[in-house]
Amino acid sequence: MELVRSQRLLEASWLDAQISQAVVSVAVTAVVLSVFGIIVARGIARPMRRLAVAAEALGRGESVAPLPEAGPDDIRNTAEAFNRMQERLQRFVEDRTRMLAAIGHDLRTPLTSLRLRAEFVADAEEREKMLATIAEVQKMTEATLAFAREEATAEGTRTVDLPALVESLCDDLAELGRDVTFQEGPKISYRCRPDALRRAVRNLVENAVRYGERARVHVARSGDGVEIVIEDDGPGIPDDAAEQVFAPFFRSSSPEARRRPGTGLGLAIIERVVTGHDGRVEVTEGSAGCGLTVTILLPLATGADPSGRRPG
Repeated sequence: MELVRSQRLLEASWLDAQISQAVVSVAVTAVVLSVFGIIVARGIARPMRRLAVAAEALGRGESVAPLPEAGPDDIRNTAEAFNRMQERLQRFVEDRTRMLAAIGHDLRTPLTSLRLRAEFVADAEEREKMLATIAEVQKMTEATLAFAREEATAEGTRTVDLPALVESLCDDLAELGRDVTFQEGPKISYRCRPDALRRAVRNLVENAVRYGERARVHVARSGDGVEIVIEDDGPGIPDDAAEQVFAPFFRSSSPEARRRPGTGLGLAIIERVVTGHDGRVEVTEGSAGCGLTVTILLPLATGADPSGRRPG
């Protein structure tokens, strides 16, 4: 009996040892596979995250360094396609800008010739009309050249305090005697091309003062973005013109608007700057039922830049 009991105890101990060894082997295998899975997942997630951040930056008009074309076939093919797309977009914008600048430049010579010929027209009234028309075309040409130069200027992006940026330009206009008020708000850090955005907001504020007597400006968060709001007390614009005001060379058909100086390209430049930041411009009726409210809606960038650094 004792011999049988000892044999059974030995068998049980051996079985426990085998089970323990199997459990340890399974645990070690699971840990190794988990570590391997984490490494593989990170190897896939990192380039995809870099691609997402690069696409967001490209949508805001930033210059993005080419993505590394390495890794699994699908990841490498995606990076190659993104780099080709970015190269084509940049080439398209550069070609369009050069063409626009060339057209504007080449128009100067025939306009000068027309002006010289108009000077010899005997009818004084007809001569003045011709010269006025030529001057208007020349003004549009100069505006086109300015627009092309704006497109060709590659300003770098950096993070700024957006309310402080807008407040400083409002203070500058107020010191010049313009009726501009700024409502203070919390600090909002925003990555942008500050000079271009400042010019766009300044043009909108000056338009509000010119056409609406005064401008009230504030900056606030709005969902996942930030909004810059400019309100005035002017006559506003017709509902059917709200979608057209940002079209190049659009001018209102009202006699009063026709008497005011301008080429109709200013708002198109403003919209180009805003869309270059992946934003949009909305024009609505004033909150009090009169005047005009222009809102610049800008998305707040999230994540790091494609090189792996945090925006700053």
